[in-house]
Amino acid sequence: MPPQLPWLEPHAPFPAPTLAWGEGDPAPGLLAAGGALDVASLCAAYAQGTFPWYGPGQPILWWAPDPRMVLPVAEFRLRRSLRKKLQAFRRQARCEIRIDSAFRDVITACSTKEREGQAGTWIVPEMVDAYTDLHLAGHAHSVETWVNGQLVGGLYCVALGRAVFGESMFAHETDASKIALSALACLCRRHGITLIDCQQNTQHLASLGGREIPRADFLRHVDSARQQPPVTWQFEPVYWNELLPPKTDPA
Repeated sequence: MPPQLPWLEPHAPFPAPTLAWGEGDPAPGLLAAGGALDVASLCAAYAQGTFPWYGPGQPILWWAPDPRMVLPVAEFRLRRSLRKKLQAFRRQARCEIRIDSAFRDVITACSTKEREGQAGTWIVPEMVDAYTDLHLAGHAHSVETWVNGQLVGGLYCVALGRAVFGESMFAHETDASKIALSALACLCRRHGITLIDCQQNTQHLASLGGREIPRADFLRHVDSARQQPPVTWQFEPVYWNELLPPKTDPA
């Protein structure tokens, strides 16, 4: 029999992440159910490396997997095709990266994106509302790819101090989400943020430099990074120099 899953009353303390179900249990990484999705609860969860993930008709489920998928920003990899796309993107005035100009549009687009091997979405309507509130409180951000004044891709993330937790991406045009992730990597490099949490292991993230680390190492990182001063969530074109050769104007 698996260990009993704790049921949380709203605003009750979260169990320690080390108490999450392990490899021999029905859902490895599952920590608790119940609780609330308000700003205080989400901040408390992320501060200890825990995140909500559940589907329609389910209670709120909280996860703290071991190992943890992360993207060390110093190891972010650009394939040749993406590098060429980024170089072309930054040369064109009609292309731009915006941050936090359309957060709800971004999370809504992520919630409606069809994903291979999944039926429906885990970003249920109450999560859209909850993370929008978290954004208004200054703890969630969107990184957006715009072309010709249209939002064509992006991602959203949670940030506590300099601990950054990636959540979800979407693209209406080829590579638009990868451009947004590249911009986030540049911003993180510029401000000394060393890791982006990716939560779950996917081939896509691994191809960009993501890898798994022990949960204990991840929690030490979060505990240290969240206590550092937050960065200014604004993207400047010069930040592309963190991944690309400096742009030079023709003589």
